[in-house]
Formats: sequence, structure tokens, C-alpha cells
Amino acid sequence: MSEPIDQPGEYIGRPAASLRGIVIRYRGHRMGGARPTKVTLPSAAVTVLLGWGEPLTIRSGPERGVSPGAWPAMIAGLQTAPMLAGFRGSASAVEIELTPLGAYRLLNLPLHHLAKTVVDPDHVLGAGWALNATEQLAAAASWPRRWQILDTLLTQRLSDGTTAASPAAAQAWALLRNRDGAVSLRDLTLATGLGPRRVQGLLREHIGLPAQTLSRIIRFHHALAVASSRLNSLADLANLAGYHDQSHMNRDFRALSGQTPGTLLDIMHRTPARNSKGHIQSFNDFALCTPASHPA
Repeated sequence: MSEPIDQPGEYIGRPAASLRGIVIRYRGHRMGGARPTKVTLPSAAVTVLLGWGEPLTIRSGPERGVSPGAWPAMIAGLQTAPMLAGFRGSASAVEIELTPLGAYRLLNLPLHHLAKTVVDPDHVLGAGWALNATEQLAAAASWPRRWQILDTLLTQRLSDGTTAASPAAAQAWALLRNRDGAVSLRDLTLATGLGPRRVQGLLREHIGLPAQTLSRIIRFHHALAVASSRLNSLADLANLAGYHDQSHMNRDFRALSGQTPGTLLDIMHRTPARNSKGHIQSFNDFALCTPASHPA
């Protein structure tokens, strides 16, 4: 049965088999009216947003060169601070969530250019790309048809010729993920056989951020995942999540979410993340309602 195209809500799509490992998932939104401003936490994914109707309004978050304002379409690289954004009226939007290495291949540019910022997709994918894609998506008769359109657009992008990822960068990234961020730069140099400067350069190019920052983001999401299933105390959480101590965890939580661990986990348990299956981390899509708004 086809999902109702005009029914407000969130819709999840899976990419074609040929795009696995590049696209994490597609996510569609239909807003019947204003959507409360929310805080989206930093995650290890690159997001392409295409919308029609009221544009997404970014209030704050990106650290590099982005003034608050309206964004009908955007590409957001890896962020190191929470992003505050919302819709002021009726709108529809589609998000393409990409793995960093998938984004590197699809976008054909070093990802440090996208880190801590958002850009117009046409600046990366070519003039008119966003408008063409958005017009096709808006005219589609169902959400599954929209996922097919995205499959076609991204497959065409790959067939036009893309940059292959460095095996050493892929190895370093896999080690960071598989060990939940508990990896030192020395560990990465030993695993890849490369020097520290080369490893850092590869991570900035292929993922967007240096090793220490990536470790913090991945460990932070690991802590959220641990807290969702087993937690006796915050000190216990710090130990299970691989922090040196509780004060270290407090600093990272404040930097990445703007919240203390206790406050963030309380909100998380009251309004848990939805549709997180298949993500690089369990809480890629975790969004906190701001104090002045109400849970969606």
C-alpha cells in the first residue's frame, strides 16, 4: 500500500542495493503547519536536504560562515555543535543521509569544506541540480516514488564519475566506528602504517574532521546508546562509554549537545529517537525540542 503523500508525518525510505554503504537512508517530512524549532545533535553523517513550501529556517549551529536564515535546500557536513532549526509553516522536505565516505564519492570534494557548515547543493552538484531534483520530488505521487527518484539521481551522479576513497582512510574510519571512538591517533597510525600528519589529512579530506573530534562524536553517540539500555549512574555511564572520568563526559556532552548528561538523558527517555535503525550511530536523528516548544 502506498503511503499517503499529503498526510503529515515522517516517512523512511531505504536506498537501492547499489547505493548501500553510500546512503544511510532517505527521510521524508510533511508538515501541515509550523514545526517547532528543534536542536539536532552532531552526528557522523552528511545530510542533503531538499524542500518545498516553507523553507527550513536555521537559527544557529553551524560554526563556519553561516548566518541565520532560510534554506530551501542545503548540504550539511559533519557538525561539532548542536544545530537549531525549524519550519515556520506548511512544508515538505526530503533528507538524504550519507555516510561520510559515500558523501566523499558522490560530492567529489574534500569533506573539510563541508565540516561545521552548510552549503547550497548547487555549489557542489552543479547549477540547477537542487531545483531539478526538488521539482521531480514535489510532483511524485507517493513517497516510494520519491525514493526511486533519489535512487536515480544519485546513481546518475555515480555513473558520471566520482572519486574513489583512499583504502587507508576507509580503514581508519572503520576502526573509529568499530571501537566506538575509543581510538588514539597512535592506534590509527599503527593500523594504517602511515604517519600522524598523513592520517589526519586523510580523515579531514574523506570524513571532514580530525581524529580526536571524530572520536568525541562517536563516543558521545555510543554513550547515548549505552544509556538507552543500561544505566545505573552517570559515573557508570562514563565508564561504560569509554570516558576517562565523569567530568570528561560532562565536558563532551555540553560541547556537543549544550546539555549536561543528566538533562540530556532525561529528555531522551521522555522523547526517544525514532527510526534510528541502520544508522552509523543509534541516535543520528535524535532531536531535542527547545524549552519554548512542545514535543513533536
